[in-house]
Amino acid sequence: MNLSIVVPLFNEEESLTELYKWVRGVLTPLNISFEVIFVDDGSNDGSWQVIEDLSVANQEVKGIKFRRNYGKSAALYSGFEAAEGDVVITMDADLQDNPNELPELYRMIIEDGYDLVSGWKKKRYDPLGKTIPSKLFNRTARYISGIKLHDFNCGLKAYRKDVVKSIEVYGEMHRYIPILAKRNGFSKIGEKVVIHRERQYGVSKFGIERFLKGFLDLLSVTFISKFGKRPMHLFGGLGIFMFLIGFLSSLYLGAHKLYSVYHQIREPLLTSSAYFYIALTSMVIGTQLFVAGFLAELVSRNNPERNKYQIEKRVK
Repeated sequence: MNLSIVVPLFNEEESLTELYKWVRGVLTPLNISFEVIFVDDGSNDGSWQVIEDLSVANQEVKGIKFRRNYGKSAALYSGFEAAEGDVVITMDADLQDNPNELPELYRMIIEDGYDLVSGWKKKRYDPLGKTIPSKLFNRTARYISGIKLHDFNCGLKAYRKDVVKSIEVYGEMHRYIPILAKRNGFSKIGEKVVIHRERQYGVSKFGIERFLKGFLDLLSVTFISKFGKRPMHLFGGLGIFMFLIGFLSSLYLGAHKLYSVYHQIREPLLTSSAYFYIALTSMVIGTQLFVAGFLAELVSRNNPERNKYQIEKRVK
């Protein structure tokens, strides 16, 4: 199988037939084998019936249906598991992603050797309530991850098969597949400007809360990527730093008090100084962070996947 198209969807019955016909029309002249995997994320309209009808009439169409709505990451994970193509391309079902982009995305993976190519909706047909938060979100993601992509949220992405079989997408992590891929050693990540179309049917299924969830997930994936197997480096380092600040501050306060007593200088009690309690709190917090890092290290050491690494090739 040359190409797998994974299409997660929720209540998109109006667009599915048109989307499939467009994809087939674009890919058939390329003379490559392909499959279209529709993943129904618990739709309560007629989406699944449309998928079943398409599957009966077209052998390239496959379908997966969830009993309830789990979210886009779960749909992508199941689609990646089922995908058999050497190249896997994801796209949304609402016709805002243009199927005419598929041949070039496929070529960039096969001929240019990219592990992952992410679409960039440079010109978007979305309200300002979505575009402005999206720009801020993408700028933050670029800064934290170090991956120079303009549009982490774009659903139109192409992957080498090894990439999707090596990563686990969960929660709201579908936005950070490039970060997960880089973490697993797939560092050749490209970007392509793609055409963004106005929504043809229905309404968007995502609200403003996705940006808050996305930011929290960005912190999670960044922490896991950098400190997942060595949490003591983060918590222990912060703990030592906080403890030293408190300890040195307490030492200074104590020395200053002894100096005042020795020279018979009237000074208020140490316990009446706010700085004393700040220093004490800093030492307590530092100790707690160090203990948290130690406990996290114990948990990490007992993880059955602690020595699981991505091996690309072997020579025997």
